[in-house]
Amino acid sequence: MKFHWTQKARNPRTSQKKAGYLRTFTGLAIVATLLAVGGGMAQTGFPRYSPEIIRAPDANTQNDINEQQRKKQDFEAANAERKRQINADSTRLLKLATDLKTEVDKTSKDTLSIGVIRKADEIEKLAHDVKEKMKLSVGSD
Repeated sequence: MKFHWTQKARNPRTSQKKAGYLRTFTGLAIVATLLAVGGGMAQTGFPRYSPEIIRAPDANTQNDINEQQRKKQDFEAANAERKRQINADSTRLLKLATDLKTEVDKTSKDTLSIGVIRKADEIEKLAHDVKEKMKLSVGSD
């Protein structure tokens, strides 16, 4: 058994109506998509901040900020001075140590002079001072 399909005659006006509806629907879909995307970009383009974050600091807050900056600058200046003192003391320590070595080399192995012992004590005190200054500058960072 064979079936024959018969085509109905198409009405050109119906096809044009359907095409018109399809174009209208497509156009509306494109416009809706653009509005949705554009609206999302507008929202994410500029972040919104709360008024507390935007407002300028009041006098107390500004004083606190200035005080923190002043303390930081004072600490940095004091730390730079400590480093300068450590450098000077280390140079002096090196000179004293070389002087002590030359004096010890001049004496006999059984005898030490009072000057050598005093110089060794001075070196020990200076080395202790340098060590304490180094602790201050390293410990505060």
